[in-house]
Amino acid sequence: MEKQLHLNLLSSRPPMAGGFQSGSKMKMGPGRKRDFSPLPWSQYFETMEDVEVENENGKDISLIYCSGSHGPALLLLHGGGHSALSWAVFTAVIYSRINCRVVALDLRVNMLLFLFSFKRDIGKVVEALYGENPPPIMIIGHSMGGAIAVHAAAANHIPSLLFFCTAMDALNSMQNFLRSRPKTFKSLENAIEWSVKSGQIRNMESARVSMGGQVKKCEESTSSPGVSNSIGEGIIEEEEEEEVEEESNKKRMKEDDQEIKKETVFTWRVELSKTEKYWEGWFRGLSALFLTCPVPKLLLLAGVDRLDKDLTIGQMQGKFQMQVLPQCGHAVHEDAPEKVADALATFMVRHKFTEFKEGYLW
Repeated sequence: MEKQLHLNLLSSRPPMAGGFQSGSKMKMGPGRKRDFSPLPWSQYFETMEDVEVENENGKDISLIYCSGSHGPALLLLHGGGHSALSWAVFTAVIYSRINCRVVALDLRVNMLLFLFSFKRDIGKVVEALYGENPPPIMIIGHSMGGAIAVHAAAANHIPSLLFFCTAMDALNSMQNFLRSRPKTFKSLENAIEWSVKSGQIRNMESARVSMGGQVKKCEESTSSPGVSNSIGEGIIEEEEEEEVEEESNKKRMKEDDQEIKKETVFTWRVELSKTEKYWEGWFRGLSALFLTCPVPKLLLLAGVDRLDKDLTIGQMQGKFQMQVLPQCGHAVHEDAPEKVADALATFMVRHKFTEFKEGYLW
């Protein structure tokens, strides 16, 4: 079937100098208030684009964030419930180290339910972006994105694939991640604060840029649990201050009492709980499939307890390279973007896929 590409360039600007904190956690002095304000995507990526691909179900549009125009392309796939912005700080770090281009793909929402359909779409996105002569592709996936990376590589949906890296989690880690999330937040800043203090994201800068891609505005009645009535009270006070006749004022107050007042709150963009019944199917047999992929492989883990029997035997047989990143949580690339970037950069240079940038000391 004929495939078409439509790139809608939303913005194009270079990353701001000093726009990232080298992936390190922000240090606060005594008595200083921590800054939970959001950071813009443009500090970490050069462009944000829409990619339109035609397939058997019609047209699909994926949002991508890009940096660079030369060298091998790093295709970044985020985990369930996350967004392409989870790769923001990592992108700024890796792009400062090696010659490469970066494409962080915002996976479409219905991908959560149709994993095996989307693994084919990855190849179509690559073709849409680069035509029949794509650059060498390095696919990098986290959690569910790692599962997609494995299936896409095993099915040879990306012919120019040179290697892939994945950070895989056990099902119980996914379940714990989901159970610990509140349903709503009073503001985006509140969501960022929760993500840091709960340990979901252990890097302040990553949280400030990535949480904006995980939550969205919604409206709830002020009578709902946990939602403040302050806006409604303010409306009544303002009306009481107006110089009007007593009867008219009482009428307004009665109307205000009957009206359902609403307050803007934030909730998750993706209802991840609806996909839980599919998780076992996504991850079943993934380790064995990972080992059969005939390309160099790198596995990043937060701890060796994440290794199952197949991966343990495969690692002893030298079928893939592994690096453990202690003190990291579910999202290793957000918690330790410098360490993940260093591991990937070293791996790619060692295999002669690219070179370190001139002037970079490693």
